[in-house]
Amino acid sequence: MQFHSLTRLLVIGCFILLFLQTGIAQSTFTRLGDAGTTSFDEGWVFKRYGLQPDGTRLEEPQGTEMPGFNDKDWQHITLPHDWAITGPFRIDLAGETGKLPWKGIGWYRKYFKVAAADAGKKIFIDFDGAMAYAEIWLNGKYVGGWPYGYTSFRMDLSPYLLYGKENVLAVKLNTEKWDSRWYPGAGIYRHVWLVKTEPVHIDHWGTYITTPKVTAQAADIKIGVTLVNEGRQGVKATVQTDIFEAGPGNTLRKKVAAVQNKNIELTEGNNKINVEVPIQHPRLWSIETPNRYFAVTTVFVNGKKTDTYYSTLGLRTIEFTARNGFLLNGKRIPIQGVCMHHDLGALGAAMNTSALRRQLTLLKAMGANAIRTSHNPPAPELLTLADEMGFLVWDEAFDAWKHGKKKNDYNKLFDEWRDKDLTALVHRDRNHPSVIIWSIGNEVIDQRDVAMTKELADIMRREDPTRPISNGYNDPDGGRASGAAQGVDLMGVNYFFGQQAKWDADARYANMPTMGSETSSCVSSRGEYFFGTNRKNWQISSYDLDHPGWGCTPDEQFRTNAKYPHLLGEFVWTGFDYLGEPTPYGSDETNLLNFRNDPSKRAELEKALAELQQNKPPSRSSYFGIIDLAGFPKDRFYLYQSHWRPELPMAHILPHWNWEDRVDSIVPVHVYTSGDEAELFLNGKSLGRKRKQRGKDFRLVWEQVVYQPGTLKVVAYKNGKPWATDVVKTTGPAAKLSLTSNVKKIANDGKELAFITLRVEDRSGLMVPRAHPKIRFTIEGPGEIIATDNGDATSFESFQSPDKTAFNAMALVIVKAKRNAGGSLKIKAAADGLQAGQATVLIN
Repeated sequence: MQFHSLTRLLVIGCFILLFLQTGIAQSTFTRLGDAGTTSFDEGWVFKRYGLQPDGTRLEEPQGTEMPGFNDKDWQHITLPHDWAITGPFRIDLAGETGKLPWKGIGWYRKYFKVAAADAGKKIFIDFDGAMAYAEIWLNGKYVGGWPYGYTSFRMDLSPYLLYGKENVLAVKLNTEKWDSRWYPGAGIYRHVWLVKTEPVHIDHWGTYITTPKVTAQAADIKIGVTLVNEGRQGVKATVQTDIFEAGPGNTLRKKVAAVQNKNIELTEGNNKINVEVPIQHPRLWSIETPNRYFAVTTVFVNGKKTDTYYSTLGLRTIEFTARNGFLLNGKRIPIQGVCMHHDLGALGAAMNTSALRRQLTLLKAMGANAIRTSHNPPAPELLTLADEMGFLVWDEAFDAWKHGKKKNDYNKLFDEWRDKDLTALVHRDRNHPSVIIWSIGNEVIDQRDVAMTKELADIMRREDPTRPISNGYNDPDGGRASGAAQGVDLMGVNYFFGQQAKWDADARYANMPTMGSETSSCVSSRGEYFFGTNRKNWQISSYDLDHPGWGCTPDEQFRTNAKYPHLLGEFVWTGFDYLGEPTPYGSDETNLLNFRNDPSKRAELEKALAELQQNKPPSRSSYFGIIDLAGFPKDRFYLYQSHWRPELPMAHILPHWNWEDRVDSIVPVHVYTSGDEAELFLNGKSLGRKRKQRGKDFRLVWEQVVYQPGTLKVVAYKNGKPWATDVVKTTGPAAKLSLTSNVKKIANDGKELAFITLRVEDRSGLMVPRAHPKIRFTIEGPGEIIATDNGDATSFESFQSPDKTAFNAMALVIVKAKRNAGGSLKIKAAADGLQAGQATVLIN
């Protein structure tokens, strides 16, 4: 199944000015899209009405949208903003949405001026995302709205503007009307942009780039451009398209090609033209070498520049096969993916690029090469980083269709908004080379509906026929038996592979590529190890053997992948812990949908959920993550790394070796290694050498180790030769704190963050694994502490508090510099009876 442009494009009045430049351009631009774009994040005021954090209610006053409304006592904020992340956590609130008070009504207002000289220009406002049911007013006049909180959208402010005078923009959001199965955040939680163009300009998301021919020798780039003429008469335009190699971020480097289309007749309204650009010896995009290009499209009318538009592109081929997996540039690539919800831990849903980059950097180190945007359109920054860092993306639209899982989820919007939301998603994201799969849904109630599946898939095909359409099925047998799955191009199986051989032999699906769209759902708490049970004190043992009834261990999924080598790969649930959905300690009844075909397991889960509702567990974030909420790898990280990076010499021992209460008792030892065998030593004595059986064993286990304090060491081998070692030691008592920053310096833009890891150590610098002191963080210099965390899914300590109890010897503090500041930041940590720690971060 090869995906390529299906439309033959015509070149209008085109001649090619193909050339190479020896010099390197170093110009940058603000963001993809129109050059006349500026950030609109600063200078807002905010007030919360409706449900309040403490559960009381504050009714909305009349006239909140009007220019003369008194907002003097409102909170001054900078976007992105999540009004719910400040809490407080409340035991009476649902664990599935993080026990945070996210439901409410939020009003935002902003005062701004547009120069009188801009009269006659088009002025737009772009929202990357606003949760939820956004309504916008300008100077008291209703502009429009968009209810789905994950969709990016544009509003035209031009008819309502007062040029040269003060304008008042008002935005209302209402999460009381929205239901979610996870923490969705609340507010204008993504970036906002002001866009100025001339009446003749390129439309919003108005370039569509395809690459029907790509080889190492040459590539053909085809660009469909939608030009908008909002003047009062037709005009003739020239369109210049320049292709640049991309540097870091939004940097233009060497120009590699240029094309000019002249004498284009533009009637009033929308006009579409097609541009063809050949490139010799292209730099291909891949996960190992994610080479990007930018297309810069400039519009001229009567010799005057009226618009410049920046588009991203990558030159690569993708092919999905039923028998030979996924091919990128002709090379088979196993999809080693993770599912990701959109929150950023202690930062909540508020978008921050440096936080997202940190997440992706950790996933890359583990060996992940793909992200599934569960279960909604992602922030634009995720796709930009995926392009730049070399990740593949499964780009997902919905968690519900016409019949909802929750009373007020997307089912309330489906009839009116499904086409608009799908079109917006595809138009925004279709130029990103990282996006390889469109997904119309996840575990929807309607997954057996043939007509509905086909309709949604056809909408996405209409807007982009170059990528396959999929759907995440937790009833994959029912979806296929009904014939609904014939409406998609790629079968996404969530967990249930029991009848895979049957469907591989079915003529309807024998040629359909298939993959694990959601796998494993292993659960664990970092640094917690239990004996004789997997669950205790609302935590879960980190031996990586526990999972809900629909899931399996990572090892079992690896065995499934080995049994069916034609599968494209998998997306593990989940890469990071996330706010909400604290299975198995949550009482979310939608989990019953995973057992629609198994009455006995459904009854068993119903009983467990009823007990949990009575007990009110404190758990407020998930246990599914391979990496915890604070960004600290769990043991499972090394299990996936050992399998996904087989050429990396590595070994990892678990558990820790501080078991003073278990001297002479059994402590099982597990080893994750990319080697094929290993020998374990305790205090220099061999406990035996064990070997993996290919396709069956993915960890090595010594079940009967009798605990004695000292040193546990493993020596791993590969092909009979020493490969990697790991050592864990019994530590001394906690003596000091250490701090380590993930970066040496940060920008003084008020946006870039530094993530500083705290460890509780003994005098020798070994981490004391069962230490839980209360930490007091402080900062010196022109900066501030933004948040703290510790990865404990049961902690009710505020994310904004500078004090944090270490969880199994670790905690996190997040800091940023003040705008335009210089010098450095000194972050300090103190705890009673321990030597203080300090880290320094330079300000760029």
